[in-house]
Amino acid sequence: MVAIRAENLGDMAVVECKGRIIKSDSVFKLRDFVQAQAPARIIALDLSEVKAIGGGGLGMLAFLERWARQSNIRLKLVRPSKPVVEGLAQNRSIQNFEIESFHEMIDVLARCDSQYSAAA
Repeated sequence: MVAIRAENLGDMAVVECKGRIIKSDSVFKLRDFVQAQAPARIIALDLSEVKAIGGGGLGMLAFLERWARQSNIRLKLVRPSKPVVEGLAQNRSIQNFEIESFHEMIDVLARCDSQYSAAA
């Protein structure tokens, strides 16, 4: 089972996943959470706590990458866990994703925060 939570930060949404993205209910839960963030221009998908991901989960990541691109949304994978990276590499789809480290993500958050501080 996967636990997912989302937080909106202006034009950016952070979606955090923890657990296993194996069964179809987890896969569709991931899709629903990510697509619900559609007003955001950037969706950061934190996969650092994903312990296992199956073929359905990898397929859903590929689907979400295409959906985001077609919707003019930047989908970023943040600190993907070893199982996620290995799965994407095996499927030869890792090059389709923007992958951010923790420090890169902090920089993006700081830029978002400064934009809203200046506007206030």
